[in-house]
Amino acid sequence: MYHLIVNPASAQGEKTLAEAEQKFKARGAEYDIFLSSAPGDIAREAGRLSAMGEEYLVAVGGDGTLNEVLCGIGDPAKVILGLIPSGTGNDFASHAKIPRGGAAVDLILDGTPKYTDYLDCGKGRRSLNIAGLGIDVDILERIERRKAEGKRCSYFKSLVISLLKYKPVAMKVISDGEEREYKVLIAAACNGSQFGGGIPICPPAVIDDGKIDLIAVDCPKRIVLPYYLIKLMRGKLHTKRIYHRVLCEEAVILPQGTKSVQLDGELLPAEELRVRVVSGKLRMFRG
Repeated sequence: MYHLIVNPASAQGEKTLAEAEQKFKARGAEYDIFLSSAPGDIAREAGRLSAMGEEYLVAVGGDGTLNEVLCGIGDPAKVILGLIPSGTGNDFASHAKIPRGGAAVDLILDGTPKYTDYLDCGKGRRSLNIAGLGIDVDILERIERRKAEGKRCSYFKSLVISLLKYKPVAMKVISDGEEREYKVLIAAACNGSQFGGGIPICPPAVIDDGKIDLIAVDCPKRIVLPYYLIKLMRGKLHTKRIYHRVLCEEAVILPQGTKSVQLDGELLPAEELRVRVVSGKLRMFRG
């Protein structure tokens, strides 16, 4: 039995679910559907199903929905996770080569699940894609404020505004016992390679290498911001001196004055970020 945990509020939620149902029925596969209706529903349902010993859990939504399912699972080693992307950005799906719609169902029904790393962020929180703080938190908070006002604001537009207004944050970064200090735009622990709907922040990242790509990006002078923005959008920022990358298995980021972090695009109140990679445990249908 495939258990579809659906976020109907995702960008293409209803359309994607209808297409997925059609494919499951055509293939004669047994499935059931859970539609979330309130905050916390998705994690609770994932926890309930995993506690019952159900093996196949399928998230239907975007990066946030996938994150909620992963965080709700009691023991990721005891489930096989599927994803039918229907979000706005679908960043992890892009990196993991997971198609949309009926093709995603075919991958689930015909594919072989592969071990996929995830980041354990403590206190029951996990991340499949990118966990970070700095300007990415500022961007997400800006988007949330606009939503509360009944207005829309794209991630890229918010990124540009934040770049013009953001001040660097002093951070202490400890990876595998080695300590470094930076004044940065962003510091992040990457399992995936992109965020914000396709912005390639860490192109070298590999989701099954047993490593965290720990990055820190220095805050450049405003006069050269357009240059570095272009490099970021073209996936070339990691070749520049302001970009620092370390491969590690555990990391702690200790910023000054930060009150929030983001895990796969979901904001979480926290004054620090602690992560460790978990490898060879979670199985997932992916490319």
